Amino acid sequence: MPLLIITTILWAFSFSLIGVYLAGQVDSVFSVLVRLGLAALVFLPFLRWKGHQLTTILLYMAVGAMQLGIMYLISFEAYLYLSVPEFLLFTVMTPLYVTLIYDLISGRKIRIGYALSALLAVAGAAIIRYDHISEHFIIGLLLVQAANICFAIGQVGYKRLMETRPMPQHTAFSWFYLGALLCAVVAWFLWGNPQKLPTTNLQWGILLWLGIGASGLGYFMWNYGATQVDAGTLGIMNNFHVPAGLLVNLAIWQQQPHWPSFIIGAAVIMSSLWVHRRWVVPRREQKADDRTHAAAPNE
Repeated sequence: MPLLIITTILWAFSFSLIGVYLAGQVDSVFSVLVRLGLAALVFLPFLRWKGHQLTTILLYMAVGAMQLGIMYLISFEAYLYLSVPEFLLFTVMTPLYVTLIYDLISGRKIRIGYALSALLAVAGAAIIRYDHISEHFIIGLLLVQAANICFAIGQVGYKRLMETRPMPQHTAFSWFYLGALLCAVVAWFLWGNPQKLPTTNLQWGILLWLGIGASGLGYFMWNYGATQVDAGTLGIMNNFHVPAGLLVNLAIWQQQPHWPSFIIGAAVIMSSLWVHRRWVVPRREQKADDRTHAAAPNE
């Protein structure tokens, strides 16, 4: 949990930096390429292939390509249609995607309690940002939902790989970022626009921060933290970036949120995490214990 909270704070700055200084000014594919190239460079010294099956390595690369490569390409495009607050609003479905995809991948039945607690977090985030929506919201909505699904698949895929095909986290992430980078390289040759490269030191500095800080360290901490919590908690934590991102907008760009909805929505998100950890997880653990005792022989 601490790693997820730290990463949420780290990422809170990324939304505004991209929306204000990069979107529409720097080619989105180039931004993704530089961001993932720097992140891959951070973990390059940990790249190891001995002692690991080729299938396992390819799976970690595929997860990286999905969670970061494809997700970034779609989300950077979405910024062309949305303001930063709108982008944040449209990410509120991620908790549902995380919990439902985890159940599907792990072969379990859909856990109603997990889905309901995630839905409560969705409601809280929607309360915070349900105000004016621009005319491009339909295109932006579809793009962000596609990015959310890719992000959820990547999170859940990494968590499941660590459960079924574990390897040292730093080694796993070296392959994870390599897969994401290869995706970005292919996209650059197909759709990149060399006429829209960064023109200011500030833009280059933001790309440097996004690559090394937000991506290189941020996604490592997030995915590492994801392996330490259940799928329901992971899903709920995906929505804490909404109030965090809005607070950054307030602190740096003086964009005032609608305080009543902000306070109510943040309280609902917090309550969803409390409900999940206080009621949903203990009840599920109790059911598992009951099944274990029922199956045990009489003493």
